[in-house]
Amino acid sequence: MSVRLLHYSDLENVYDDPTQAARVAGAIRAVRQDAGPEPIVMGSGDNTAPGVLSLVSSGRQALVLYDAVRPDVETFGNHDFDYGPEATRDIVRDSPQTWVSSNAYIDGERFGAGAGVEAWTVLARGDERVGVFGVLDDATPSLNPAAGDLSVGDPIAFAQEAVEGLREAGVDYVVGLSHLGRRDETLATSVDVDAVLGGHIPSERVERLDGTVLTRPGSGGEVLLEITIPEGTVTRHEVADAPVVEAVADELRARQRATGLDEVVAHVSEPIERTETRVFRGESRIGNFVADAYRHVAQADVGLQNSGGVRNGPPLAGPVTVADLVSVVPFEEPVSVAALSGAELLDVLSGADGGGLGFAEPEWWHAHVSGIEIVWDEAAGRVREARVAGEAVDPDREYTLATTDYLFYSDDEFPALEESHRVGQLDVQYEVLADYARAQGIDPALEGRISRERGD
Repeated sequence: MSVRLLHYSDLENVYDDPTQAARVAGAIRAVRQDAGPEPIVMGSGDNTAPGVLSLVSSGRQALVLYDAVRPDVETFGNHDFDYGPEATRDIVRDSPQTWVSSNAYIDGERFGAGAGVEAWTVLARGDERVGVFGVLDDATPSLNPAAGDLSVGDPIAFAQEAVEGLREAGVDYVVGLSHLGRRDETLATSVDVDAVLGGHIPSERVERLDGTVLTRPGSGGEVLLEITIPEGTVTRHEVADAPVVEAVADELRARQRATGLDEVVAHVSEPIERTETRVFRGESRIGNFVADAYRHVAQADVGLQNSGGVRNGPPLAGPVTVADLVSVVPFEEPVSVAALSGAELLDVLSGADGGGLGFAEPEWWHAHVSGIEIVWDEAAGRVREARVAGEAVDPDREYTLATTDYLFYSDDEFPALEESHRVGQLDVQYEVLADYARAQGIDPALEGRISRERGD
């Protein structure tokens, strides 16, 4: 007998669009109600944060969706710890699904064990028994400062242990819920699994590798993926075509009204897109706006925003509220200022090519800048030219750089920027954006700040 799996992941700020979140609920219900066998509904992480409602409710807005559709099983992503481990435990306690995580520990014990988190679980569909385990990116304590108390072990080693336990338990199929990004391939080839349901990267993926199905629905709740095992067939379900579960939409709208973030700070005449295609492919209007805001408010020489910190969502258009700006950078992170020599600044900018990051696609660009023009040599993988205020960067001169405080302690992104470089700190990111919008408006343009060239 075949078993159907229904995969969602990286919903993140979908809750800030109540109709979209309600369509996600409608899509899950529609698949459950069709003529096929009942699917196992599975989430592979980053489904509680970030976002506006997430920020003001510590991720608990996700319970509106969870209570409406009652998923079967879920694992954690790095953003599910945005408000600290205790807030995550509270969500686990109050949510209807089983949570699985094999490699996340705290104080020497598996994270959330007392709240019901399991290393793996077994679900039955008809006569078939499906074993499910979850693994978290072991870079999470570095990626997320609120997760600093976590100890995240080697996901492959812990997956092997989980699969051994499941096979000994006599399951018919094994499914891995993974928040490893590009390491899903390693997981699929290292352990005996029928499917790896992944996340962490905001682009879709459907592949088959050595008999294992690998899926990733992308971010923003636009698509659900239905996997049938053992056949390995995959069906896409467009959420835009799904019915709206009005109770979900109504509850999320009520929560939005209660945020107090509805002040209009500017008007945008030409919509500013913030899709994955725009944000990760080089210079973008949304990236220029954020970097300009940092530099202007900090009165710094250069502004820098990591592409991964700008979240996908609807375009900024018409009246723009504080809530809209929260949704662009929905983190409790301040903007901080660094003092760097020109040589150090160039070292920091060497992290702009983000294709090597675990949550990135190989061709992604990872830096949005203000006050500086960069010519990037694609062949050499480095900055070939850089000009600040029209002048070539002087290796011996001191420059100030305004950026998100997160980059000062991340081991992965822009690693040359260190805490010792920090010389000042401003308000949280979205408040800096709001201050800039009130003073300068929002009208970014593409100005040729970044040129990516093949080289000689």
